[in-house]
Amino acid sequence: MIPSHVTPLDRGRRSLLQAGSIGLLGLGMNHVSALRGGEIVSRDLTTMPLPGGKAKSVIFVFLSGGLSQHDSFDPKPAAPADIRGEFSPIHCRTPGIQICEHLPMLAGCSHLWSQIRSLTTPHNEHSQGHTSILTGRTPMPLGYDPSKPQSSDWPSIASVVGAATQSRNNNLPPAVVLPERLIHNSGRALPGQYGGQMGSRRDPWFIEASPYNPKSYGAYPEYEFHFVRGRESNPKLTFQSPNLNLPEGLNRGRLSDRNHLLGILDRQRSDLERAAATESFDRHREAAISLLTDASVQRAFDVHRADPQVLDRYGRNSFGWSLLMARQLVQSGVNLVQVNLGNNESWDTHDNNFVLLKDCLLPPTDKAVSALLEDLHSLGMLDETLVVMLGEMGRTPKVQSQNRSPGAKAGRDHWGAVQTVFVAGGGITGGQIVGASDKNGAYPVSEPRTPENLAATIYHALGIPDTAVWKDDLDRPHNIYYGDPIRFSA
Repeated sequence: MIPSHVTPLDRGRRSLLQAGSIGLLGLGMNHVSALRGGEIVSRDLTTMPLPGGKAKSVIFVFLSGGLSQHDSFDPKPAAPADIRGEFSPIHCRTPGIQICEHLPMLAGCSHLWSQIRSLTTPHNEHSQGHTSILTGRTPMPLGYDPSKPQSSDWPSIASVVGAATQSRNNNLPPAVVLPERLIHNSGRALPGQYGGQMGSRRDPWFIEASPYNPKSYGAYPEYEFHFVRGRESNPKLTFQSPNLNLPEGLNRGRLSDRNHLLGILDRQRSDLERAAATESFDRHREAAISLLTDASVQRAFDVHRADPQVLDRYGRNSFGWSLLMARQLVQSGVNLVQVNLGNNESWDTHDNNFVLLKDCLLPPTDKAVSALLEDLHSLGMLDETLVVMLGEMGRTPKVQSQNRSPGAKAGRDHWGAVQTVFVAGGGITGGQIVGASDKNGAYPVSEPRTPENLAATIYHALGIPDTAVWKDDLDRPHNIYYGDPIRFSA
């Protein structure tokens, strides 16, 4: 098995989903379906009705690096200039709500979304922030190492959902992460995004559509940037939908001969066993054939052939393509899709905060997220799809005029004490605000909420019982819930 902590450098900078890797599909067979791991006990989740939430799916948008609350969804126009920053607020469609002027499309559809302005953690460091938000656990696990994932880490929300729910499409896993793993420009993988204590067999199914890119950031090709140099363009960056093409010599007409396909997989068994336990082999080869033969699955992954008007609405860039793929995947039966918007902590705006947000980060986010909400709404899917968007932290209330890079303009530093969470759908009425930050956007002053509450909100929406636990290899039970779901008005 390929260890979950191996970096893109170790993988030869190639996506596991592209041809030329392991198995019939040219992908690691440990990524074909939800894998054997921690057993969910307490109820039979496949036969008993699930209480609570009404969502079928969750789209979890993660802004690695940390979005400034002041310069997005919680503006402070009455604060001093060195706190309120350079942007002005605009009125939303919902009376009484203002957001940043560079989010006009989201302002226009505020009836579809709500906010939590009081999420708080004690973490001002990226790795700890990632771990806390992505796992829904505030304290770090015993022996935690911020420089690498470990088997002692808490399991990610995506791993828990992958284990605790059953996909609505047997040819797709319950939980998917796209368009890339969260990798620092040094090549190290950030902890918190894997199976951790559940075991690497419960790592999420990663769709690595974006090539590892340590030198530039943002929504390529239209909004690619460098933190100090500004807008850039790397022609080598290509958003690659998963390649489900057949290997050379095997045409689609031969798919009808299942015995022939099974024979091919049997001959590849030595390779497959590096990725899957021997006793699970039959299940994996069946899943491989199902992926190849299911046209709806292939359409779910294919964003480049979407209607040109749809592509224009989402934006022809990595942010737009990623959220379009997420919509297509939940439409095809995936329960949770985590979308990492921005490689290598793209939202970490110590330098040039206002320039980069205005020119490179907020426009593609505004366009793609508003298109996603409008599509879900028009398709009748919004009420059954919970959309959550946040980073691992907020940014400092005070604008830092002295930045770490010579010649760079003002920025904001790390700030875990408060950030805003964007939420929509899943039965939540739009236009609501839960909690509040103080006059400087520094600390919660009402209804503080934690990563445990946020994770519980996701689990509750998907109908996972609050009594559910999972068991590790030593048969020890572990809770799934560590907090109460966040409540919104009906």
